[in-house]
Amino acid sequence: MMDELTSVAVQPTQPPHNKKILIIDDTPSIVEYTVHVLHKLGYTDIVKAYNGVEGLERFYSERPDCVIVDVRMPGLDGYQVVRTIRGDLSAANTPLIILSAFQERDQRLTGILSGVDEYLGKPFKPSALASTLERVMRITPEERAQRMEHLADDALAADDDDTE
Repeated sequence: MMDELTSVAVQPTQPPHNKKILIIDDTPSIVEYTVHVLHKLGYTDIVKAYNGVEGLERFYSERPDCVIVDVRMPGLDGYQVVRTIRGDLSAANTPLIILSAFQERDQRLTGILSGVDEYLGKPFKPSALASTLERVMRITPEERAQRMEHLADDALAADDDDTE
């Protein structure tokens, strides 16, 4: 993966403006590759955590501008991390990206219903991460709240359909 990245010059379409990114993944090589990609994209303030519990601790101590989280990890999984952050009114508008090898429809749906802004599959292309970061950083608190409300309405409607 590293050779592919070094042979391609990746430029963000907008400068990151020193945004702090938290990466939570239990695979050190994935964390280091993601850090490398982020550096190439111009992000320099990067925080790392290697499981969900450590990720939440780092989230609350560092207050990053965006979180990239894996799904399957020891302790808390990525869905639990996302739900915890979304459930905290002081943190609920933080952009959240799941980065996971689990790309089946059910896993993606669980991620979306957990409150994640984007679900990106592994392995990922640097350009895909760049565009995903740009998209989630542009979501306004109002847009995020509307999306969450729409998801809740859809979930309630699905429950009503199941009971009929």
